[in-house]
Amino acid sequence: MTDAHSPLTDLPIALVDVSLTANGVKILDRINLALAAGRPTVLIGPNGSGKTSVLRIAMGLLAPSSGRVTWAGRESGAPSGRGFVFQRPTMLRRTAAGNIRYALKAAGMPRHLLDERVAELLNVVGLAGLGGRPARRMSGGEQQHLALARALARNPTVLFLDEPTASLDPAATKAFEDVVQGIIARGIKVVMSTHDLGEARRLAGEVVMLHQGRVIETSAAADFFAAPQTMEARKFLSGDLLV
Repeated sequence: MTDAHSPLTDLPIALVDVSLTANGVKILDRINLALAAGRPTVLIGPNGSGKTSVLRIAMGLLAPSSGRVTWAGRESGAPSGRGFVFQRPTMLRRTAAGNIRYALKAAGMPRHLLDERVAELLNVVGLAGLGGRPARRMSGGEQQHLALARALARNPTVLFLDEPTASLDPAATKAFEDVVQGIIARGIKVVMSTHDLGEARRLAGEVVMLHQGRVIETSAAADFFAAPQTMEARKFLSGDLLV
C-alpha cells in the first residue's frame, strides 16, 4: 500500500489508572493497559463490560474521568496514526469511491493522487470494481469493508475495530476477517473488541478480558484459551453468565 506520508506512530498506547463515570455510573474502574506493536489485541467480555469505552479512550475519542492516556509517550496530539471502525458505520450519500475520496481529502491526500489511492484501497478491502456503487445500497458486509478502507485512508499504525462483525452472517464475517488478516500482514496493529469467542481465537495474538469495567485478565491468546487464570475467564469461556 503506497503511503502519501509516514504518520507519527501512536504506539505504544498506555492507559494508566483510567476510570470513566457517566451520569453517576462507573463504566471503567482503574484500567491499566498497554497496547504495543505486534499481533492483534482482542478485547472480550460480556455486554456492558467496558470494551467500547476502552477502545474510544485509546483512540482519543473519549476523555477519561481520571487517569491518563499516552500515545508513544505523548499525552496529547491529533490521532494521525489511529483509525477506527464502528460497529455500525455511517455511509455518506456518495459512491463507495466517493466515501473513500472524502476520507483521503480529509487526510490531506494531494488531489493528483486521489484516484490511484482510491483504487488501491478498494482493492485492499476486497471491493475492487465496486467503486461506483452507492455506498448506502451496499450490503452490511460491504459497508464494513468500505468503513475499513476509509479508516486506512490515514495510513494508521493502529486500527481500532469495535465489534465489526456483530451484525454479519458467517460468510460475511469470514470475508471481513480475511481482509483484517491482510491488514495485519501489512504491519498495522489491530485492537478489536468482539462478542464472538471463535473470532477471538482466530484473530487474537493477545486477549484482554473485561468485566464490570475492570481488566480481569490479560495474556497471550494461546495461554488464555488453554488455561485461563481467573474464575471469571473460566466461566466466560464455558458459556456461563457473568453478573
